[in-house]
Amino acid sequence: MKQRINLLIAFSVVALIVLMTVQCYLVKTTYEYKVAQFHTQIKNEIGLITNNYSDIDSTLISKKEALYKSLSENYIKGKNTKLDVKSSVLQAQYQNAITQKLQHKFERDLPNFKIDFAIVLNKFILYKNTQKADTIFSEKPFIQNKLYGNLASLNHAFLVRSYVRTTNGTFENQDYKLLTEDSMYVSVIDWEMIILKRMTFILVLSLFSIITLISLFVIAIKALIKQKKVSDVKTDFINNITHELKTPLATLGISTKILEQKNIRDNDENFNSIVNTISRQNNRLQNLIDQVMANSLAENEIELKKEKIETEDFLLSIVNDFKITFPKINLKTDFQTQKTILVLDKFHLTTAFLNVLENAVKYGSNSITVKTKIIENQFSITFEDDGIGIAKNKQSFLFEKFYRVEQGNLHNTKGLGLGLYYVNQIVKAHQGSVSVISDLGKGTQFTILLKV
Repeated sequence: MKQRINLLIAFSVVALIVLMTVQCYLVKTTYEYKVAQFHTQIKNEIGLITNNYSDIDSTLISKKEALYKSLSENYIKGKNTKLDVKSSVLQAQYQNAITQKLQHKFERDLPNFKIDFAIVLNKFILYKNTQKADTIFSEKPFIQNKLYGNLASLNHAFLVRSYVRTTNGTFENQDYKLLTEDSMYVSVIDWEMIILKRMTFILVLSLFSIITLISLFVIAIKALIKQKKVSDVKTDFINNITHELKTPLATLGISTKILEQKNIRDNDENFNSIVNTISRQNNRLQNLIDQVMANSLAENEIELKKEKIETEDFLLSIVNDFKITFPKINLKTDFQTQKTILVLDKFHLTTAFLNVLENAVKYGSNSITVKTKIIENQFSITFEDDGIGIAKNKQSFLFEKFYRVEQGNLHNTKGLGLGLYYVNQIVKAHQGSVSVISDLGKGTQFTILLKV
């Protein structure tokens, strides 16, 4: 059962992780789609307002074309090197003016976006006599090759469009063709926030779905664990109450066999003692049956039926009955009090004291001593055993409901199933207290204090 539940929990965890992974993948895919959609939107809108920069300022564009022609002809003459051509193109005086014009156009025609841009030179190739090509400049896009714009880096920018332009010319009876290519890169300020705003509904829905999945998973696991615990408690209680019913029956059986002996029947004192034992165990058996019927050890509050009793005689009767059930256990008494009258519930305290004694047997005790004395106007009952003891880190859990120390169990004596929790509850109901002193391998000492 436990293995099945662990497997079910493990499978549920894996399923939850898979679902969350799928959800995150869908969100990531949607985000990437929104980014691509946003880039396409910007490209289309910029494409509508720019046409090879010719609509910016015809004078500036003319200056640019004149510069390119002059550089080409000087190169053909041999007056300029390739490095001179590149340097002159990148340091042209009209660049700042074109940058300002483009910025103004973006601000006017795209008021909903704050755009930084850069136009970089990629190629500057000269074809002489339309046959022989002379590559003056050809590089991948770098911000260092910026012609216009205010971008400081291309790292977070995206390509909007590339411009390829060819110019035919004649110089000194030689035909030539100039091919130039430059690319526009833009970066929209706070573009991540723009996309996230567009994904608000999807993000909220995804977050709600994940929280719902986790909540349902936690609720289901808690319900499963609770159901298992209830099932285990029910099974333990049935098994252990069955054992507890067998205990007085065993005592009754042993006592009946003793009565069959002629020497016992002829001895009035021994005969009366055995009859009293049978009477007590019969009453205990009846009370246990009534208790199970009323379910008083499960959810309902325990009701005490107190009466005045001579505590030493009461303890002695419990000790004598226990000796009959466990004849191999050396059970001794060390009463430092006499004829102490207390108002107690005999049935519940009998069960509680037997729980302590059987617990000692369960964990390997061969010798048990029951002591009594008066401590600060309180009646002290101490159960000392020579069992295997209890580890320090487990002692704080001893009085919790249904807790069991997972060691020993040498004699398989299960008790009532509520263990020391029941002992603690009964003692508290009598306005007393219970404590434990123990070390592994050195036995255990339980002390119960009751008001005098």
